[in-house]
Amino acid sequence: MTAFTIDDIVIPATIDAPDAADFIAMTTVRNEIEADTFGNRDLAYEPAELLPHWQNPYQPQTCLVARVNGRIVARGTYEAPIEDDSTEAWLSVEVLPAFRGRGIGSALYERLCALCAAGGRTALQAFAIHKATHGGAVLASPTGFGSVPLDNPETRFLLSRGFALEQVERISRLDLPVGAEQFAASLDAAMHAAGREYRLVRWTGRTPDRWLDGIALLHQRMSTDAPGAGLEFTEEIWDADRVRALDDMREASPRTMLVVAAEHVPTGALAGFTELSVPPDIERPVDQHDTLVVKEHRGHRIGMLLKLANLQYLAETQPGHPSVLTFNAEENRPMLDVNEAIGFTAVGYAGGWKKVVPAP
Repeated sequence: MTAFTIDDIVIPATIDAPDAADFIAMTTVRNEIEADTFGNRDLAYEPAELLPHWQNPYQPQTCLVARVNGRIVARGTYEAPIEDDSTEAWLSVEVLPAFRGRGIGSALYERLCALCAAGGRTALQAFAIHKATHGGAVLASPTGFGSVPLDNPETRFLLSRGFALEQVERISRLDLPVGAEQFAASLDAAMHAAGREYRLVRWTGRTPDRWLDGIALLHQRMSTDAPGAGLEFTEEIWDADRVRALDDMREASPRTMLVVAAEHVPTGALAGFTELSVPPDIERPVDQHDTLVVKEHRGHRIGMLLKLANLQYLAETQPGHPSVLTFNAEENRPMLDVNEAIGFTAVGYAGGWKKVVPAP
């Protein structure tokens, strides 16, 4: 049996702080594990890019690490919503391939369960990227859309601990640049479908004061309107101060956020938005963050218009990146239709898992 220790790591104030070494090492382990699972390093983040996410007061997190001979070889994460009526917690356990099968993942999981019990959390949930397999048995999503390999390490680990698959997300990639003629025709068609009742606004970085309340509402609706299948999502409470805090967090990262929103001209309300997170290194892919059109404004091709407009914004301001990556629920057919029409193709899958435990 391999001897190992488990402890919490300190989240440093800055990436250059004297106590940042563990956070940097943890990020390296995260990237190595996800590259092994996903097959490349497209999902990797630099420590300076991840650090602000760990400092967000509206999404407090705990990171446990397992060490063998002082080296960090695994991590476990715990995140619970701050809303008073929430019962869910989000967990992850990741172990370097060379150190699996030694009880490290099980020990991390037990420590995470203790955090859930202490916090009164009864819905234990996890999103896991599943290593691709060629052929073999699969576990179908109860939504009727998508599946994950039945005999891979992530599936076996979760099933053996009583988790049930609730949802499958598709990971898609869009190779850049997009063909100019097809892109222009699609953008014109989307603008025509949206009509004059909708106007696009866009910005880089911080949210303009005029749109703080509107973006707050869209983030709040994101927590309820996005397809959640059997997973539990407590409605998040957003206001202008929370948007400013999010902007502070993003401003502390070396990444650049590009935002395009659609204003409903007759009311002045925002009908939807989309975000692209752009890394500083030109050879790395861009991440698609939230995209939402509120239910009252669907049916006007606004989702297509927003995504195309932000890709145009990316080409104008941050050209040269090789691709865009996005995650979407397999049952979210309207958004997948948009993605496929633009040129996104599936490159991987993630499972949303849940285990309900008795109240402590």
